[in-house]
Amino acid sequence: MGAVLAGGRSSRFGSDKARAMLDGRSLLEHAVAALGRQVETVAVCGRQVEGMIGLADRPAADMGPLGGLNAALHHARAQGYDAVLTTGCDVPAYPDGLAEALIGQGAAILKGQQLIGFWPASLAGELDAHLAEENNRSIRGWLERVGARIVERPEFVLPNINRPEDLERLTRPGRDGRQA
Repeated sequence: MGAVLAGGRSSRFGSDKARAMLDGRSLLEHAVAALGRQVETVAVCGRQVEGMIGLADRPAADMGPLGGLNAALHHARAQGYDAVLTTGCDVPAYPDGLAEALIGQGAAILKGQQLIGFWPASLAGELDAHLAEENNRSIRGWLERVGARIVERPEFVLPNINRPEDLERLTRPGRDGRQA
């Protein structure tokens, strides 16, 4: 199963970046289509979108990316999936070979892209416990807790759109929008 984490506030972007347009489609549509080539089904976490599986962040809204991941893990487990591949709504690409690089024993993320990851559905209860504790709910703290592998593959440096100028770079001819 795939999950696009799309519940963020887009504070650095200044508006809802999931709805920002790139080549005639929203960033969210790009992310869903790219991830959809790798998995059987894709859910959008943190919002409802007509025609797509939408999952509310769990256990509540405004929990950051871990709320969306938690919703995806519980949904995957309930639907009989063993794991979830994730991406952010601000990453409009998911190249061939990336899923294979991430899938393995335990959780894994792509170096420099903490929302692009592989998560066994069996981690749902552990994430419930993590979110119930007093902590800052950072993705880094969660990665440490579960001992996530960091996959370093230079060929998979992907565009990540945090600010309007990042999106502008993607629309210029000959530019790929990757972060330095």
